[in-house]
Order: sequence, then C-alpha cells, then structure tokens
Amino acid sequence: MLVQNPDNFGSFSDHTELAAKLKENKIVFTIVADILSLNVFKSPGEMGADIACGSAQRMGIPIAYGGPHPGYFATSQKHIRKMPGRIIGVSKDAHGNQAFRMTLQTRE
Repeated sequence: MLVQNPDNFGSFSDHTELAAKLKENKIVFTIVADILSLNVFKSPGEMGADIACGSAQRMGIPIAYGGPHPGYFATSQKHIRKMPGRIIGVSKDAHGNQAFRMTLQTRE
C-alpha cells in the first residue's frame, strides 16, 4: 500500500495503526514523504512503513531549470535485497550508526 505524507491537501497523518494492520496481513507499506517534513513529523520508519521514498528536488536544481532531480529511497532490512541497484559505499553518521550509500537502477 502507498500513502503520501503530507497528502494533497497539505495535511500530515500518523499512519502507525494502519502500518500495524498491514503488517498483520503481510502487506508491504510505502510512505512517500516530503523530505523536509521528516525533521518535524514522525518518520515513516517510526510509523512502521517498510519503504520510504520521495523527491529531494527542493534541495537541488530549481524546478524550471530542468533535471535530473535528486530523490531518496529507504527500506527496512527485510526488503533491502529486493531493491534495484547497487550499494556503492558504507558510511557512519554522527552517532556512529552505519548507513549505506547506493545508486538505484533507473531509466531516462
């Protein structure tokens, strides 16, 4: 199942209960989230989403300039081997947590 946060009206929702119900029925749950909202609101992972993705265009090239535009894609450990692309590096954040940098397989 795919939901967008914020929705098309600009409202944010906590999808924690929905995620629990979907997990009971073995349904993969994806949240498309605005990247800046992740600093203020509950993250897709905290809500129980299996996949989080979205555009990072606002952090890059102006929309009238053209593309390509950056995006992000994250998944739980359970689904990491099903992702298209290759892991190209490992880094650590300020807290010492391991993070993988990768490139996704894309077509223009």
